[in-house]
Parts: sequence; C-alpha cells; structure tokens
Amino acid sequence: MTDLNRRTLLGALSAGAAPLVRAGARKPNILFVMTDQQRFDAVAAHGNPHIYTPNLDRLAGRGVTFTNAYSGCPVCMAARYSIRTGCEPALTRCFQNGMTPPVPGQADTVTGRCGPYLAQAMSSLGYRTFGIGKFHTAPWDEPLGYDLHLHSEELYETPDQRRRDSFAAWIASKRPAYDFVEALMGERTEMYYMPQMSPMPAAATVEGWAAARAVEQLNVTDSRPFFGFISFIGPHPPFAPPLPFNRIYDPDRMPNPIGGSLETDHTDEQIPWMNYAIWAEDVNNPHARVLKARYYGEITYIDDCIGQILDALDKRPDAANTLICFYSDHGDLLGDHHGWQKESYFEAACHVPFLVSWPERLAASTRRGELAGLTDLFGIATTAAGAQQLRQGVDLLGGIEGKAPPRQTLFGYYGAPGTRRFKVMARSGDWKYIYFANGGREQLFHVSRDPQELEELSARQSDIVLRLRGEAEKACQVPGLRAALDNNGMRRFAFEARPLHRIYQFDHSRGVRGFPRHPGDVLKRA
Repeated sequence: MTDLNRRTLLGALSAGAAPLVRAGARKPNILFVMTDQQRFDAVAAHGNPHIYTPNLDRLAGRGVTFTNAYSGCPVCMAARYSIRTGCEPALTRCFQNGMTPPVPGQADTVTGRCGPYLAQAMSSLGYRTFGIGKFHTAPWDEPLGYDLHLHSEELYETPDQRRRDSFAAWIASKRPAYDFVEALMGERTEMYYMPQMSPMPAAATVEGWAAARAVEQLNVTDSRPFFGFISFIGPHPPFAPPLPFNRIYDPDRMPNPIGGSLETDHTDEQIPWMNYAIWAEDVNNPHARVLKARYYGEITYIDDCIGQILDALDKRPDAANTLICFYSDHGDLLGDHHGWQKESYFEAACHVPFLVSWPERLAASTRRGELAGLTDLFGIATTAAGAQQLRQGVDLLGGIEGKAPPRQTLFGYYGAPGTRRFKVMARSGDWKYIYFANGGREQLFHVSRDPQELEELSARQSDIVLRLRGEAEKACQVPGLRAALDNNGMRRFAFEARPLHRIYQFDHSRGVRGFPRHPGDVLKRA
C-alpha cells in the first residue's frame, strides 16, 4: 500500500457513501456477463431494427441501460485489465494488447499498483467466485483469485496450453470428434473477415460451453452469495456462428457501412494499418453486408446462450437479489469509417453496451445518459457487496440513487505514452475530442448532433478544442502518463506512416506457424 501511484491515484474506500446493502440483509449475488467486440448499437433494445436480441432486451427491460458507456482503451487485453482492477492504463500498464513496463516509482506487479483483482476482493468479502471464458491475461494462465477458473482463450501457443485450456480440454475429452479442428473459434489470418460457419453444433461451441458451465455454477448450493464472471469470446471475429445462426440474417437486408471522408476516417493511422494487417483493406459493400449478417448471427447466438443463463438464474429463490452487469470490452468498426476491428475512438469501436439489473433495488426499463466506463464495474460489485472500492471509477449505483455525482469527462488512452502510437480521447457533454501523438493531429465531433461522426469540427470549434485538450493534458499529469507531455503540452511527433504488415494467427499448438513455402510441404508434413 506504500506505492506512490496507489497513494496518489486510488482511494481504497469511498468515504461517506451510503451502503446499498442494508444492515442484516443478505448480500446480493453478482453476475458479470461480457461479450468481446460488441458495438453499442448491436442490441435491439438500443434501437436497432435489424438485429434480434430478445434476452439482452429482457435484461434491459428489467434494469438500467447506460446509453453513454465507453471502453477507455478499446482493445481486448487493456479493457479486461481495467475491468479486473478498476484502474486506467496508467496503473495497469496495459495500453494495447501487451504490457508496458512500469515507470519509476510504480510497483512491478499489476496488483501492487492497483490493489487486489476483483475476484480476490469479492472472495475477501465472503463471496463464492467463479470465472468462465476469455480472460486474456499476461501470462495467459495468470491467477486472478477465482475459486473456479475455467479458461477459453482464443489462441494456443503450445501443446501444453491447449491441453490446459478448459474449453479445448473439454473438446478433447467430451467432444473428441471435433478435436482435429485447429481453429476452434473460426479461421483467422486471411479469413479474419470472411463469413464462416462453426464446424461444431451450437452446444459444442465455446459460447455453448460457457453457458453450460455458467448454468452449472448457478445450480451450486452454497451458503455464500456468488460472484460470477462469464466472458464470451464472440462476436469477436472471425464471424463463425453455428447452425442455424449462420443463416438467420439476409445480407441484403443489412445496412451498408457509413463513413465520412477518407482523410477524416483515416486520421488515425491505426485504421488503415489494421485493415491491411487482417486482409480487410478493400472490403466492398456487398461483402460488408454479408459480414454484418454473420456478426449479428453470432450475437443472436450469444443472446440465446445468455437466455439459458437468465432462465437458470430465475429459478433461484434469490433471483431478485442478484445484480447482473452486461457489457462488452469494445466494439468493431465493421466497415464504418472505412475500417475494421477496434483500437479506435470512433463510436463504433469504443461505445459499448452497459446494462445493470438488480430487481430488488433498481427500477426496470430505466435509461441513463451519464458517462460510464469499464473501470466503474469494480465499484458496482464492491458497492453492492457493502464495501465500496471505486478506485479510478465513479459510483454509478450511487448516481442511480441520486447520492453520487456523475462523471464530467471520460478519458481514454491507447498506446504507450511518449510514443507515436499514443492517443487520448476526452468525452464531455456533447463533445468528443481525440489527440494523436503521431503528427499532433486532432479531431472533434459533436456526438449528440452527429452520432455517426461524419463532420469533423476541430477547425471550426477552436474554443472547444482548447478546453478539451487542456483537460486531456491535465489528466496526463500523473505518474504513468507524463511521458505523453512535453513543455508545450501534449507531446507531438513528426508524422511517420506506420509500416504495413500482415498478422498471421495459426494454431501453434499443432505446429502450424504460417503458410508453407511450397504447397507440397503441407502434404509431406501430414
């Protein structure tokens, strides 16, 4: 507890906050359910007439929908470290898919800088804990404090990792007919954004496996309340839903991607760089509609899995005293803004669904517009458990009850500070400001009036740019972010185009490292 950053940036307990758990009352069960790469608009209840999500709509209908929730660092690993710590990348040191070394004065470990992980905190509060699905930690099998910890990671680096991955081990032992499949979640590399169908039936996919394991845990008899974390891998590409979910959406009924000028859309060089990396640099509208149909099919399949979990929960006598949070780690551009994937501060990539249900305490069918972030989840769980730890989040539950102020500005950070990859977002009121260290470029959007972000306004709204840039500079004046600044404010590098290269993702556990030099080499190896 003596680490400099923890003293200066964290408050272990929020003083004066009224506990939601009344004296003598049983603590609520708490269930976190997340998807990977699901956009805010990919929920029917959010106003999308093209997608079918009856169970997410059911969850929204019995609780609170936060309509302005964001992933501060919109990429898989970084988002997950913020969720499990309640802290921003300045402390987690995860600014992308990979760890950045701590700065002088910071502890060597994540928990040394941030405090115990969420599962550890909930265990200390008397909860039975279980975690199922994708965790994306470094190392891949990092202990997180769950009583039951079942992995389903996307890639296997070694035969040992595949043997110890809970889902892959289940396939090998319970569904051995499918153990020959190298890419259990769909083919990647050049097939990343090609429409696919799972080779396994619905009950044998990673989503079906996760739902079944969750139902098992909901049926466990235990005197303690539970804290459960269910992390689905989909709809992260490749889009490979099982039958019949691969064919429930007609691509010609799907809307085309939207975008502004290429100059504006590709101000963030991460977008064209990623397009090339995953063979998506020239996706036309008909192909994009097919991909959206498969993306929606994957979401509807996960929605069906969530329905199984909700049905099992509703059978429990304490269902009304169960707090459920549903959210995603980030979105997917899905062709919008001439881009694919995430790691961008366009709404399609960083604006996420965020639903909170607690029938015993929260009103049904409520919509709230304050700014919410993934760091707030730590506070939701610990507040509901009666021992609030907000860390670097805000008190969303207290805000619902009118006891805590809303966040005024939400900041996002991507890329190591002091490098060309660094960028920062400031989302405040109607506005979104983005600064790119590579070239010192800026963007400004009026997201209330222009939710599709087609009109870039930085040249016409210099007063707003000055204010939000100043707020971003102030936010960076903390250990772990100061390298993003110089004597003139935000650090600027002369623009340098990012070299393009392809990303190859094969099953290393089966000895596959890339395409063969000659096609016959594969046949000889087989």
